[in-house]
This record gives sequence, structure tokens and C-alpha cells, in this order.
Amino acid sequence: MNIVVIGGAGFIGCNVADYYLKNKHHVTVFDNFSRKGTLQNLQWLQSKYTDNLSVVQGDTRIDFNKLKATVGKADVVFHLAAQVAVTTSVVDPREDFEINALGTFNVLEAIRLSGNNPIVLYSSTNKVYGGMEHVTIVERNGEYDYASLPLGVGESEQLDFHSPYGCSKGTADQYMIDYSRIYGLRTVVFRQSCIYGYRQFGVEDQGWVAHFTISAMFNRPLSIYGDGKQVRDVLFIDDLVRAYDMATQRIDVTSGKAYNIGGGPTKKMSLLKLIAHLEQFFGKKLTYSFSDWRPGDQRVFICDIRKAKNEFGWEPKIGVEEGVRLLAAWVKENKDEFRSIYF
Repeated sequence: MNIVVIGGAGFIGCNVADYYLKNKHHVTVFDNFSRKGTLQNLQWLQSKYTDNLSVVQGDTRIDFNKLKATVGKADVVFHLAAQVAVTTSVVDPREDFEINALGTFNVLEAIRLSGNNPIVLYSSTNKVYGGMEHVTIVERNGEYDYASLPLGVGESEQLDFHSPYGCSKGTADQYMIDYSRIYGLRTVVFRQSCIYGYRQFGVEDQGWVAHFTISAMFNRPLSIYGDGKQVRDVLFIDDLVRAYDMATQRIDVTSGKAYNIGGGPTKKMSLLKLIAHLEQFFGKKLTYSFSDWRPGDQRVFICDIRKAKNEFGWEPKIGVEEGVRLLAAWVKENKDEFRSIYF
């Protein structure tokens, strides 16, 4: 197959590219290489694969003709290019809108006008559900939990876009679904929870599992916004990539639909629990302090992942402690690469 990964030099994108290259497909990475770590991720892919890898440097906001030519040859398009931080969207909502909403619109129009009809999978976010103020939150065993959603949040939960980031990603999410309904495009939306794993150069504003792990490695103090009891269902990158592949293989079922994709209720973790895991792995105490809650931060988000299991047979396999250990070991083995990016 011809696979196009828009944002293919990012954390998720380079892992998707690696998966398909490993399985002997042709992969085109489309990226503007603006994010920290993307050039290193591209170099990593190029060091592993001399055949079947193409690179197009382009920006979904402005390079429409490049985009149209690239997707016109694709069997599957993964649209992963995004502005990814709520805090950044609050500071610069215009750029957030242009990258997430306009960029996605351009991807859809490029596909619609290309004369090709590839499968399109879009990485949306759990932020499309907003603050969920109507759901009662309780504290159990030193961390927050839903009072009455034991299986987590399902896709029938009302959309409620909070923050510019929530609005821009939510707009893109709904355009993806509507372009299937109106134009017959074969689109799939993944409303993703916290993804973590190899090749993730996390920062304070986004990618908290990797950010905490990198900080632990280099003895950098951590800031916890809130009280550290907030919980997310976390999903290791290998499980996410497998979900991407399984959803595209069942496009007869998944086309035009949205799925909540995360670790689910059995693979959840608080910030303080992650610190405990890292202290055990690295054999040292971490330095951290507490600050005010950030706008748009949810005390709890846990996906109900039953729809994905029922409709295309996916469920995560990698447990929380195993995933944190795999990530921490990768960070430890690649200290020099992190030094070149962060210092």
C-alpha cells in the first residue's frame, strides 16, 4: 500500500511510519518539521529504511497543491499534524485554529478534489468532551475517579468544546465525520486519551508521561499543576498504532465513525502514581512542586473503549507499569539524543 502520514515526523507519526515501513509498505512522510524533535525522528526513520520512504516538506495551512499531489497517490492517509497543547492555544488561538481546523479542512479538500478516495484516519482528542461538569468526581485511594462511570466515557457523551484547542480539534473532528456523510470520504476519527512511548520528546505543556520521564532522567524539577491526583487512561504507542491498523482494515465498519481510544479503566494513572513508578525505576526521589490548575484541565478522563473492541476487535495489551518501564528504558538508552534537543 501507499501510506501517507501527515505529521509523519512527530511522535505518533514516526511510529506509524515505522510500523508500515517494517511491513514493507511505501510510506510518505508529510511534515513541516517545525516541532522540536521532528528532524531527529526523520533521521531515525531514514537510518532504518533506505527503500520505500519518501519525504515531502509541506505545511497543511499553505501548501495545498503539495498536499493534493501527495494524497492523490495514497491508499491510506493518517492525519496527525496538529498544534497539541491547550496552553499554547490560549496564548495564540489564531495559530491553533489555522493548524488544527484550517489544516484539517485543507486535508479533506485535497482528498476530495484529488480524484482519489483513500482511507483517512484522524487523531482527535478527548478534549472534545469538555469539562464534563455534570459528571460527579470522587476521590478514591488518593486519586480522582468518576462516581458512576465504571467503564469510562463513551462516544455518546455530549460534545462540549472547551479552550481554543478543544474548539479547533472539535471542528476538525466534526468535519471529518461530515465529509464521510456528505462526500462519501472514508474517514475515521480517534478521540485519543494520553498516548506515550518511544520517540516522544514531551514538554511541560504536552506529553506529560514523557515529560516527567525525561525530567527524572536529567534530575530536573517538576511542576505539578493541580494536586497531582488527576487521572488519565494512558495508552502505549504500540497499542495505538495497532488500533490504527485494525480500524483501517475494517473500514467497511469504521467509516464515518468516531471512537474513544485510550487505555480504558484498567490502564489509568495519576500524576503522583507516575512519579512513584519513575522513582522506583530510576532508584531516586524526584523533586517536584505544586502550582495552580491550568485552564481546561480535567480532573479525570477515562475512555470507554468497548466500541472499538466490538467493531474492529481492538483492546490495549500493554499495562501501565510495563509501558512506563519501556519508555523510561528508552529515555535512559538515548540520553545523548535528548541532550541535543533540550540542552
